[in-house]
Order: sequence, then structure tokens, then C-alpha cells
Amino acid sequence: MSEALVVTHRVRMSQRDAHYGGDLVSGARLLELMGDVATEICIRHDGDEGLLAGYSRVEFLAPVFAGDFLEVRAELAGVGRTSREIALEVLRYARPRREESDSAADLLDEPEVVARATGTGVVKLERQRRGGL
Repeated sequence: MSEALVVTHRVRMSQRDAHYGGDLVSGARLLELMGDVATEICIRHDGDEGLLAGYSRVEFLAPVFAGDFLEVRAELAGVGRTSREIALEVLRYARPRREESDSAADLLDEPEVVARATGTGVVKLERQRRGGL
């Protein structure tokens, strides 16, 4: 991602985020997190939450589990009259080490991309206020 408008959120997946056996987190949860950073992009760019109208590409590249530490990134990739193209990534930067103890965790040497997508946000013309934050 370039030096354009970028938003980053960090979050740890909890036991409540686990949806499948083996503490596996649903891809829908990752989409929800991507929606959160896309919303902030619209707020920063337009001063309005807008609406994440759709995804043109979604890739789930690695499983995510309860206890994983994730960084969710959005970058404003294109601006139309009312549409905002947004590049989205979810990276795992730390993971639990339950085999060591119930509180052990390791930072990864390199963050691992676990999901990526391209989304389209829409901000109605009459709601656009440049320089939202």
C-alpha cells in the first residue's frame, strides 16, 4: 500500500469470534472488520460514513483463529463522483502459543496476509464534506 489515505485498525480475535470447530473465525467476521476500516476511509475523506456498497474481489488466504492478533488496513485507491474504491487487507501479526501456556504469544517476524479485498464505498454528493477529520 502506498502513502495515500490509509486507515489501520488492530484487533485480537476473541473466543466469541470463533464460529467453527478448532476456534476457526468466519470469513464474514473478516469482512465486517474490513467494512469498519472502509467506513473510516469515507469519514476521513468525505466527513460521512457513506455505505460500503459491495466488494469486487475477496480472497481468504489463510485461516484465522481465536487469539490471533490482526491488523486491518484500508487504502483509498480511487475516487469517483460518489464512489470510493478501497483496497483492503487483513494481516496476522501475532498468534497465541497455547502449547507454551494459556497466556503465551509470539509476534510474527513478518505479518501474514490472511485476507484481501477491493471494496466500493458510496458517499452521496449532498453528504460529502471534504476534510472530515
